[in-house]
Amino acid sequence: MKILLIEDDAETAGYIAQGLAEEGHNLHVSREGRDGLFRATGEEWDLFIVDRMLPGVEGLALVRTLRAGGIKTPVLFLTTLGGVGDRVDGLNAGADDYLVKPFAFAELVARVTALGRRPQNVTVETVLRVADLELNLLTRSVKRGATSVTLQPREYRLLEYLMRHSGQVVTRTMLLESVWDFHFDPRTNIVETHISRLRSKLHRDNSPILIHTVRGAGYSLHAAA
Repeated sequence: MKILLIEDDAETAGYIAQGLAEEGHNLHVSREGRDGLFRATGEEWDLFIVDRMLPGVEGLALVRTLRAGGIKTPVLFLTTLGGVGDRVDGLNAGADDYLVKPFAFAELVARVTALGRRPQNVTVETVLRVADLELNLLTRSVKRGATSVTLQPREYRLLEYLMRHSGQVVTRTMLLESVWDFHFDPRTNIVETHISRLRSKLHRDNSPILIHTVRGAGYSLHAAA
């Protein structure tokens, strides 16, 4: 495989480059985000391995730019940012896989091999829609019908999670883990407060309710039958 590694740490880049070369891959290294983006868009590649924290252009922005430009080459994020929210952000930006440092080299090889088997003609999802509600993953904008909806970052993450699980019941625990990266119950009404704010922004002018409370279970985002 022809692989572009975008990694600013020289020791890590050298370790990965040598190991993957020994596995038979053709590996090229960029040490800075702008250079990585230039090379990624200027040549044909089989895989991108991208660090999240890069100088010049950081990893999330780099991958979003690639996806916005129609480049569907598989992306593996390689980073020290290992929280649930970090992984969700990386995958939502358009990455296909996410590996946290420090890692076992055998696992990196396995993930590279798996990504190399994936077809590259899969359409990248950039817009989520439920009824007349639209969330654009590239511009991070939200519309209800023809009306733009301004959301705070946490409200946006909450809505994105609900829309990705539209028609399903999501529990308070699921929301705390995925939206707030809490792996414990803080015993506050943080979820209820944000759901209430989100509803007030989405359900104006007598528009149909989309965020429903499922008593004793959680919440579900769907159009009323």
